[in-house]
Amino acid sequence: MFKETNNSAKVMNVDSLTFSDKFKNDSNSVILDVRTKGEYAEGHIPGSKLIDIMSPAFLQEIEELDKSKNYYVYCRSGNRSYHAGMAMLRVGFQTVYNLQSGILDWYEPLEQGL
Repeated sequence: MFKETNNSAKVMNVDSLTFSDKFKNDSNSVILDVRTKGEYAEGHIPGSKLIDIMSPAFLQEIEELDKSKNYYVYCRSGNRSYHAGMAMLRVGFQTVYNLQSGILDWYEPLEQGL
């Protein structure tokens, strides 16, 4: 589904403390949850936008995002979000941070519902 990117940008894997600190101090940040709607409803980082990587519309939905923003992407364990980040780089995003261990390693309160 996803090919390797050929630009110099890289998905930056960071731990939960770094992830939290970076997006809170970044006025140009967007938090992106790439899990399913059900996973998101069970608990998500407040302020995050949901775009399910498993959805057939995923690539179309990320194409519609503002590429000038800095994206902080997460999933359950860090795998889907890493692949989402790679897909984002391929279509022109420059700054993508991946929550390396996913929401499983998140230490702050989560918001529930959609």
